[in-house]
Amino acid sequence: MASKGAGMSFSRKSYRLTSDAEKSRVTGIVQEKLLNDYLNRIFSSSEHAPPAATSRKPLNFQNLPEHLDQLLQVDNEEEESQGQVEGRLGPSTVVLDHTGGFEGLLLVDDDLLGVIGHSNFGTIRSTTCVYKGKWLYEVLISSQGLMQIGWCTISCRFNQEEGVGDTHNSYAYDGNRVRKWNVTTTNYGKAWAAGDIVSCLIDLDDGTLSFCLNGVSLGTAFENLSRGLGMAYFPAISLSFKESVAFNFGSRPLRYPVAGYRPLQDPPSADLVRAQRLLGCFRAVLSVELDPVEGRLLDKESSKWRLRGQPTVLLTLAHIFHHFAPLLIHYLRLTIAILRHEKSRKFLLSNVLFDVLRSVVFFYIKSPLRVEEAGLQELIPTTWWPHCSSREGKESTEMKEETAEERLRRRAYERGCQRLRKRIEVVEELQVQILKLLLDNKDDNGGEASRYIFLTKFRKFLQENASGRGNMPMLCPPEYMVCFLHRLISALRYYWDEYKASNPHASFSEEAYIPPQVFYNGKVDYFDLQRLGGLLSHLRKTLKDDLASKANIVIDPLELQSTAMDDLDEDEEPAPAMAQRPMQALAVGGPLPLPRPGWLSSPTLGRANRFLSTAAVSLMTPRRPLSTSEKVKVRTLSVEQRTREDIEGSHWNEGLLLGRPPEEPEQPLTENSLLEVLDGAVMMYNLSVHQQLGKMVGVSDDVNEYAMALRDTEDKLRRCPKRRKDILAELTKSQKVFSEKLDHLSRRLAWVHATVYSQEKMLDIYWLLRVCLRTIEHGDRTGSLFAFMPEFYLSVAINSYSALKNYFGPVHSMEELPGYEETLTRLAAILAKHFADARIVGTDIRDSLMQALASYVCYPHSLRAVERIPEEQRIAMVRNLLAPYEQRPWAQTNWILVRLWRGCGFGYRYTRLPHLLKTKLEDANLPSLQKPCPSTLLQQHMADLLQQGPDVAPSFLNSVLNQLNWAFSEFIGMIQEIQQAAERLERNFVDSRQLKVCATCFDLSVSLLRVLEMTITLVPEIFLDWTRPTSEMLLRRLAQLLNQVLNRVTAERNLFDRVVTLRLPGLESVDHYPILVAVTGILVQLLVRGPASEREQATSVLLADPCFQLRSICYLLGQPEPPAPGTALPAPDRKRFSLQSYADYISADELAQVEQMLAHLTSASAQAAAASLPTSEEDLCPICYAHPISAVFQPCGHKSCKACINQHLMNNKDCFFCKTTIVSVEDWEKGANTSTTSSAA
Repeated sequence: MASKGAGMSFSRKSYRLTSDAEKSRVTGIVQEKLLNDYLNRIFSSSEHAPPAATSRKPLNFQNLPEHLDQLLQVDNEEEESQGQVEGRLGPSTVVLDHTGGFEGLLLVDDDLLGVIGHSNFGTIRSTTCVYKGKWLYEVLISSQGLMQIGWCTISCRFNQEEGVGDTHNSYAYDGNRVRKWNVTTTNYGKAWAAGDIVSCLIDLDDGTLSFCLNGVSLGTAFENLSRGLGMAYFPAISLSFKESVAFNFGSRPLRYPVAGYRPLQDPPSADLVRAQRLLGCFRAVLSVELDPVEGRLLDKESSKWRLRGQPTVLLTLAHIFHHFAPLLIHYLRLTIAILRHEKSRKFLLSNVLFDVLRSVVFFYIKSPLRVEEAGLQELIPTTWWPHCSSREGKESTEMKEETAEERLRRRAYERGCQRLRKRIEVVEELQVQILKLLLDNKDDNGGEASRYIFLTKFRKFLQENASGRGNMPMLCPPEYMVCFLHRLISALRYYWDEYKASNPHASFSEEAYIPPQVFYNGKVDYFDLQRLGGLLSHLRKTLKDDLASKANIVIDPLELQSTAMDDLDEDEEPAPAMAQRPMQALAVGGPLPLPRPGWLSSPTLGRANRFLSTAAVSLMTPRRPLSTSEKVKVRTLSVEQRTREDIEGSHWNEGLLLGRPPEEPEQPLTENSLLEVLDGAVMMYNLSVHQQLGKMVGVSDDVNEYAMALRDTEDKLRRCPKRRKDILAELTKSQKVFSEKLDHLSRRLAWVHATVYSQEKMLDIYWLLRVCLRTIEHGDRTGSLFAFMPEFYLSVAINSYSALKNYFGPVHSMEELPGYEETLTRLAAILAKHFADARIVGTDIRDSLMQALASYVCYPHSLRAVERIPEEQRIAMVRNLLAPYEQRPWAQTNWILVRLWRGCGFGYRYTRLPHLLKTKLEDANLPSLQKPCPSTLLQQHMADLLQQGPDVAPSFLNSVLNQLNWAFSEFIGMIQEIQQAAERLERNFVDSRQLKVCATCFDLSVSLLRVLEMTITLVPEIFLDWTRPTSEMLLRRLAQLLNQVLNRVTAERNLFDRVVTLRLPGLESVDHYPILVAVTGILVQLLVRGPASEREQATSVLLADPCFQLRSICYLLGQPEPPAPGTALPAPDRKRFSLQSYADYISADELAQVEQMLAHLTSASAQAAAASLPTSEEDLCPICYAHPISAVFQPCGHKSCKACINQHLMNNKDCFFCKTTIVSVEDWEKGANTSTTSSAA
């Protein structure tokens, strides 16, 4: 523990000593001699006496840091001796070699002991190696994915595919696949889980290597290790993307030491000596009492010691804990007592608490890796877990009734959980009290209030964590951030409602939001975080007129030009220059001189805060009209220079609320400083809190999986014959293992529910969601200025709703929250309006909005909320969904339309894919398949819009047909490659990413067909009313695509059949049923359900397509050939696909319609074959060779059939042949246009 005594010195002005006895009685500040005696008594050491020069000088708080540094000095020989150990080479402090001993991209923690994989298979080794003796180190498994942990030599060469254990002289244990690796691999050990400890042991005397899991030996893994000259082994690990571990080489006590083996790093004896000395000083404080009245020291028993707020004692403890800060975590009450002293609180805020995240550590309640650590076995002696399946698709009838024994166990478990919650609530309340002290804004006597010091440090804390997203590891671990956020919300709401109690015009915390002017007036630094409208430098140039008219803000054109030039070379700017930029701006009264002042030329920190901070701003507040010559000057300020007036404002300065738009009320919501704290809380959730909430759900998932495994094992035990004692023994052993694991997980789950998913935590997240909704609504009212809002407000609104819906159940239901229905409707209105908002330009946030809306319409409660929003908003949403697909992410849009239709289409009522239910039940648990909940209201809006205007339906359907053609063609091309790879004789593997893309293309094809089915069902006249100019063309294109799909899928022993038969992992959704049922629904609607005249038109177009094959229609019913006229359909072949074998998903009426369609097409095709006349090849369209020439292009005179030219003109206006722009298309008949034809030729 390095001393930081120099940073602890206090100024004489702040801590002036006096000899006035009366003042001593009142304030507790002691005389100089008494202070010297007290400090010498506390910080004395007989073994390490201070130098004579120091002892002659009286001790006080000015020279105490120097004295402490000398007290904590450790002999250099003692420190250096730690690294001199036989058999070990390298630094005495063993860490991960992040400078050269790694391969791939890895994220290494600040202590160089934790590592996260950030590439395919990254490898890293330690800085120290061993060549003789017995050594070990431990690894904490933070995630249970693919990792290989062990030892390697310096000569090992790794890459993104080969890691530790894949080369000679490297050895590894893989608990994910339960194997050991050394070039080859064999089974070894046990499976590990998150929270397990792996001990890696190497015996270089005997040449063996072994591993332990949680202190239990897994046996010798490798023998006959290479030893001798040049052979030394480094601890090493290879891990895949997002996997993480933490090493312990000996800097901390080993969790499972092994006799005879030595940790790679010796205990930090020098730090332990310093810690012991500091603890001795602390014990001395507890055993000595000051009597400032009598001027003497009194001995006292430490058990009777009480902290009475004496400044001398508090400052002494502050010096001790500055060097021994981690102890404060265990003494929260002592921390509170110290923080109640104003000067100590401000000093700690300014110099200690935000140094190396110490303040955040105060608010963290660590989740125990082992239940024994937190005494959970004593608090929750009886464990329990749900005995009903939570798998999707299981019916409630499968839930077993609770037995009397299970009821008693559940109630005992719930009582234990309640005891745990009460103990945790005590700690949480102490943590909230600490934050309340730090947010005090009434202690501004003789200096700045604590709240404004906190704001400065808090904003820097957010900046440090925001700047590392996606590139470097977060400075603050997510689990710390979760606890910090909840305590901050509690303290923030306390002060918000306290302000409301004394200011009736303010609002309650339940009505809190961030006013929109905070996002564009430059008073709050948002670093480089993206805005909804793009970069801030771009927004302030394009929206300067709107700022002037709506927010009464005018930007100096010279400053605009200067900042624009600065943006050009911004990427080339050196880092030191960026770090020296000021960060904030302050508006003060006074005339603005005509020459451009020099202080305006300094841009602010980063691109994100260059807005009004460096511009000349004129504020024209309606309450105080300004004359034409009166201006407001802006001067730049760093975060440290901001004062209370800069944030809260003064008589004519609105502080953070500078530039209020007319839509906002004049009365402030609360204190401006609380608005900035709230803004920071929203940013915290976006940085890492949501990610951590999702991660902790894994504990509940593990409980469900083990409960299911235990139930299956017990079922097997009941069914197993008693004579098979060997099987009974194995099943009993498995039952014991599962039960022990569930005991551990159920207690850990109780801890998680108490600290992360409790009702109070759920209300905090719900409050944050409502804050974001109100903020977005108020920002939306400002029109174009909405573009200044940071993207994370929309992200937090989406993610917090997702967390409430998915992470806190089933213990707490979102439906029980106050105002649930109203909140659901407000969020639905935001998603419906902004998923296609032109003011939002970021691709990621637009995709997030689209995906959130797609998820919203999947569930009945949220879909009903969409139906409750105002009608004009619903119609606008559907209009945006029907916009042409080419210029936007059409796949998500199509999913939304499909989900509005799901449950209404032909055979489209399943919750899991029917073809999977015929094979293996467990494979059908696909999370993307929700229970159908169609919306007839939104379907009607879609029908009404498609009937409006001549261009809406053609442009929409043309884009759908184009995308269907692309998606299905891509799918066919990919399965050809997969089939070719499967037929090769040599061993090969199909890339999983290729399989995923292939399955996605298939799913897209099915969903596009379903959208076409919905369109034909709702508005059939778009295709069948040939008085419309585009109906015939659309119908012919549709028939062409349907025939192509049918021919590809239904051909005997074709490519599609062979790939489906392979049953490759990742292609579970690819089968005949989903796509053939979608095509059948379209054909039935065209050929069976419509009026007779329209059915004839559809039939003629379908039969006229050259790709039509009646055999494909017969395939739907399992028939190889068309039946003879007048005969009944034979029974289907069970080996063939047939819709009749899916009677659970296709109704009898639907099957009857398919049979009627087959009979109709059989008869119609026979009549068409008899009536068809031969056509000369010269008279056929030169494009499709399927239809006669019927159109001539002007002015070039080239010809084709009407179907081809009409389809071509939907996307291109140039001639097929000569690329001349087509002006018009005229009808052409061979007999009537002979002269024209010859002249054109």
